[in-house]
Amino acid sequence: MVSPVTVVKSEGPKLVPFFKATCVYFVLWLPTSSPSWFSALIKCLPIFCLWVFLLAHGISFLGAHSSARKILAGLIFSALGDAFLIWQEQGYFSHGLFMFAITHILYSSAFGMKPLNLRAGLVISVISGLSYTLLYPYLSGPFTYLVAVYIALIGFMGWRAIAGVQLANDLWTWTKLSACLGAVLFMVSDLTIAVNKFCFPVPHSRAIIMATYYAAQMLIALSAVECQDADAARKRA
Repeated sequence: MVSPVTVVKSEGPKLVPFFKATCVYFVLWLPTSSPSWFSALIKCLPIFCLWVFLLAHGISFLGAHSSARKILAGLIFSALGDAFLIWQEQGYFSHGLFMFAITHILYSSAFGMKPLNLRAGLVISVISGLSYTLLYPYLSGPFTYLVAVYIALIGFMGWRAIAGVQLANDLWTWTKLSACLGAVLFMVSDLTIAVNKFCFPVPHSRAIIMATYYAAQMLIALSAVECQDADAARKRA
């Protein structure tokens, strides 16, 4: 297993553009009340940098590992979702929801179905059910079922990421842990979006949403770096 120190030394420099782009987003802090293509660019820029991060490992790397390709595709759909959500008040929220739903399907496929870890699946199912129970009284129209489907998809993605971490059996790598933390942060970010949009205003919601979202995407992108080891482990399982 590759040590975290080695990872920081080898992958850290490739993530510098992402950290700079994230800082630009938080420093400019463009108002959401006046959406524009410039604000969409600034919001999507950190995700573009994660595209470059994966592409920097080489086309041959992406060609050899389906997990990395799926995560890259997920990041592409995430950028489209981010762009749509810039204009959510103009009626594009459901479009963004659809883009991120595709993202979660791609990430779930990248994380794979082994090990199964039904206990983790049960815990995530309970959390997902409670989340929908909280939101349901505030939902109306198509969002009643759209949100239900979305929660099911992101919950499934979270289950597959968490299932890969088996600390008790020492069957884990830093990349599996990275995917797990990324998935959990993604769920926190999206739940905050849902509560803030449908239920009641969440204090500092935008800061919470974007900080957890960018961290989640970075960790998930980072989890693709050693996908060769992950693929080999799945074949042995």
